[in-house]
Amino acid sequence: MDFGTFLVQCLNSVQYGLLLFLVASGLTLIFGIMGVINLAHGSFYMIGAYMAFSLAPLFGDQFLLMLVAGVVLAAIFGYVLEWAFFSYLYQRDHLQQVLMTYGLILVFEELRSIFVGNDVHGVKVPAWLDGSFALGNVMSYPWYRLFASAACIVLAVGLYYVVNRTRLGMMIRAGASNRDMVRGLGIDVKRLYRIVFAAGVALAALAGMIAAPMSSVYPNMGASVLIICFVLVVIGGIGSITGALVASLLVGFVDTFGKVFFADLAGIGIYLLMAIVLIWKPEGLMGRRP
Repeated sequence: MDFGTFLVQCLNSVQYGLLLFLVASGLTLIFGIMGVINLAHGSFYMIGAYMAFSLAPLFGDQFLLMLVAGVVLAAIFGYVLEWAFFSYLYQRDHLQQVLMTYGLILVFEELRSIFVGNDVHGVKVPAWLDGSFALGNVMSYPWYRLFASAACIVLAVGLYYVVNRTRLGMMIRAGASNRDMVRGLGIDVKRLYRIVFAAGVALAALAGMIAAPMSSVYPNMGASVLIICFVLVVIGGIGSITGALVASLLVGFVDTFGKVFFADLAGIGIYLLMAIVLIWKPEGLMGRRP
């Protein structure tokens, strides 16, 4: 492998890992902080991709404005969904959580089939991000993939700041540790969890919107993402945003270079990584010991 190809694969690894982080960070907030096993989280990624497909003709080349509109719609959707369904699951056992969220997957897929159909769709890259730049004498790299990586980095820094440096983040972390004590201090835990859930849905939908121009938009596209995101949460440590970021980058490199060097075994690479991490640190890379 020459240096140009190696550099392109490194950029692809980082871009893929950062995109996974957007989805996994939302799942970490919902699963790690709220204690809900949300199998429907991959559907939020799919909804984001289909929102990009539906909104793109309305916004034209105003891609950033489309992303903002999609995030707002996804956050409102998540807020209402938590109020209508998930608010009843916090005191229920995990089996009931799994059954209800799996039912939501079926509902979302059926609604998608009714309103959009079962065809495979594509989303055009905006004109100002179309094309590529040279990497050496032979290789080139698309501007849009670089934009996707930069956008994910900005969002990761913003998420870290909110969780670790703001009053809202302090309440979120306190609610994850002892919700009864937080409630005793006069904080509306139900409203707090509603905000966290809306943020998790918005992050997953945003990841789907960013990914849509790089790949096809197709039915049940959230299923494979959901499995990988649970792997990321386990590798990084349940409830750790930093752990989700480190795990996402590791999985991005393992999956990308595994497909290059070990194509026949690429499908098991991330699960071998998870097994190695769990043998070494059962609580995950950044998880807290029970």
